[in-house]
Amino acid sequence: MRHGIELDEIDLALLTSLHEAPQIGVLETSRRIKVARATVQARLRKLEEAGVIAGYQPQIDLAAAGFGVQCFVQLHIAQGELDSVADELAEIPGVLEAWATTGDNDILCRVAAASHEGLQETLVQLSRQQFVARSSSIVVLSTIVKPRTLPLLQTVEAKPSRAPRYPR
Repeated sequence: MRHGIELDEIDLALLTSLHEAPQIGVLETSRRIKVARATVQARLRKLEEAGVIAGYQPQIDLAAAGFGVQCFVQLHIAQGELDSVADELAEIPGVLEAWATTGDNDILCRVAAASHEGLQETLVQLSRQQFVARSSSIVVLSTIVKPRTLPLLQTVEAKPSRAPRYPR
């Protein structure tokens, strides 16, 4: 059972086009997916308002930007202190993402640093947080599958759209 909005074939074509060529404008996107420019603009607004399109930030290669050391850190925290820990984690620049999880630990963080020494400093900083009881880390050696969403979206059986499509 999926939650969220139901995507149709035009929504999926629009998301695919944005994924493949994120810097093209609305007019070129409308040409590529063969719908009117106003349709693209309306669909973009709908997808943004629904939170499907969460932003237009560039994808940054951390290693190319000088932060080639990454790890995942599992944190076990004091009972009931998730919000407090979230605030603390947000203050540490090396913490890129953090998720509340099930299992033996409570939080999984993705951390990056410029060097092993920088990583060690961030790990020490994490362990010194008031509500962190213990932590364990796993150093990333290489990326096997880069972050992606399009293959999952392409599994959706899109409902047909009522918007007119231009002939191919």
